[in-house]
Amino acid sequence: MFGLIPKDEKFFVMFNELAAVIVKGAEQLKEMLDNFDDPVAWQRRIKDTEHEADHITHDIIKKLNKSFVTPLDREDIYALASGLDDILDLIDACAQRLVMYNVEKPTSQAKELAFLILKSCQTLQKAVALLGGKVEPITVYCVEVNSLENEADRVLREAVSWLFDNEKDPIQLIKWKEIYETLELATDRCEDAANILESVVVKNA
Repeated sequence: MFGLIPKDEKFFVMFNELAAVIVKGAEQLKEMLDNFDDPVAWQRRIKDTEHEADHITHDIIKKLNKSFVTPLDREDIYALASGLDDILDLIDACAQRLVMYNVEKPTSQAKELAFLILKSCQTLQKAVALLGGKVEPITVYCVEVNSLENEADRVLREAVSWLFDNEKDPIQLIKWKEIYETLELATDRCEDAANILESVVVKNA
């Protein structure tokens, strides 16, 4: 399929740029939780990174609107750009909640979820890098993202179960339950992006 139509390599370059920015945001979130010395400063850095991703996403959509022939189906380009951008929106939402709720110290479960977010984003980056070439290997990375999301589900269930069994302060319980759920939702968004990539593989294999 890729060999039958003109390739606009710029789309693939922009997707790689967007994937790199998402990994950057995930690294910042993990660093924020691992070194919780100045969460407000980390949240601002993540917000700047989120704006960076927004700009690239808008550029992709702008280019899509101006392009007569595209290397992937137009709906797939739009869905992938939006899907990748959504991941960083959730990473930013996680950082905001950690600041907004005046978290004093991150839990081990929050750190584990941040690690799974980072691994998912790094795996997606590897998959995105294959666009424009042989797409079949993308499936391997998509399966890995799905496995990481399943692991995040497990961590969330155990973390929430621990809260209801052990946390006596209802305010703290509500805060941490929402933080955990927002962290896990970021891995859901990674899985959504992986599903879009799998659709691209099916169409272009």
